[in-house]
Amino acid sequence: MSESSGSISRRAFALAAAPMIVPSSVLGQRAGAVPPSDKILFGGIGIGNRGMASLACILSYRDARFMAVADVRNERREAVKSTVDKRYQNSDCAMYGSHEELLARQDLDGVIIATGDRWHTPMTILAAKAGKNIYCEKPCSMTIQESQAMADAVRRYGIIYQAGCQRRNGKNFVFAMNLARDGKLGKLTTLHCNAGTGTQWPPITTHDWLPAEPEPAKEVVDWDRWLGPSPWRPYNPLYVQGRWRGYFDFHGGGILEWGSHTADLCQYVNDADDTQPVEYEPKGENTTPYFIYCRYANGVKLVHRDSGWMGLGTCSVRFEGDSGWVETGDSGKIEVSENLKSELPPPEQGNAFNLTLHYHWRDFIECIKTRSRPRSHAAAAANTHIGCHAAYIAYLLGRRLTWDPAKQEFAGDAEANRMRSREIRPPWRLV
Repeated sequence: MSESSGSISRRAFALAAAPMIVPSSVLGQRAGAVPPSDKILFGGIGIGNRGMASLACILSYRDARFMAVADVRNERREAVKSTVDKRYQNSDCAMYGSHEELLARQDLDGVIIATGDRWHTPMTILAAKAGKNIYCEKPCSMTIQESQAMADAVRRYGIIYQAGCQRRNGKNFVFAMNLARDGKLGKLTTLHCNAGTGTQWPPITTHDWLPAEPEPAKEVVDWDRWLGPSPWRPYNPLYVQGRWRGYFDFHGGGILEWGSHTADLCQYVNDADDTQPVEYEPKGENTTPYFIYCRYANGVKLVHRDSGWMGLGTCSVRFEGDSGWVETGDSGKIEVSENLKSELPPPEQGNAFNLTLHYHWRDFIECIKTRSRPRSHAAAAANTHIGCHAAYIAYLLGRRLTWDPAKQEFAGDAEANRMRSREIRPPWRLV
């Protein structure tokens, strides 16, 4: 995809990774540098089960306040308002049926985007245009093109963006990443990322639909807005109740679902936040076990796999060098090679760290105040997602692919290159 068609070159991604310092006049009435004594005001878009965890973080902070929710489901709007009003002992939380109403508010410093995957990039672009700082749940994009458009919008409008890849701020993952980055493993050889169990998250999504059922009243569920940029599909209540995962129109599949967390950590360990792997070779069927063997330009290997882990919890990662290895996961437990046992915390302290979203949100809050770059910034998230999308395309096509990070295209494979983007249903767009 050429520069003129809206892709972002490696140089542009490097620029996007630089700290962003902009005048408040560019960002709107309140979205500039926030005085430490001031409260940062948030709104939320599409706050469901995952978004409620972020909401709980905001409600626990003295220097932040939640003001309004926009959702296409009345049930969700009411649930969020009830939670917020109970916490603040008032009835001030505003409810909107459209994101446009919420984004038009000049008093909001930031927004949580916790919709389904199909909305993440288009909503990010709209929020960035409105001068709002953004916390966006993962996966942050549905395609390679969307990944590029997301990072470009964040850079262009100068807002602070934190992807919901909270393991970058998880203590056990940080401990493991630091072992690798500090040279304790020696020269890096192979990085392993959990691609999600193939029996639960098949690597290839389905193009089937659920059977049509009568649409509810627009005030109850605005089905057209729920679909948003996705193709028109007949209504089925299971979609809006969370059963949209695994369907091509709404979801990137297991490789992206988990890779947006685990491949993301491997990217950071390999100092590859401004690039992606250059080779992708898939192995396996559309179930467990499956693998995608990748290679970076510097020779380090990356393996997406859904099995063979040490039982340290979901979203496991393993970093290997020529002098040792480390593996960890969502349990917080850490295992290392025998020669690195002394690097672990003393036995009386244990070596388990609780994974909490508060570390990630605290990073975001402080970066809004200082106008500095969060750990899961837009360029890093975009490059991780591009790599995961490339891995998915290789797996779907069932063949080895070569990727050019500078040109943002597959070498000599027209079919694979056509899969870098997909149609966006009007009136929504990626500009």
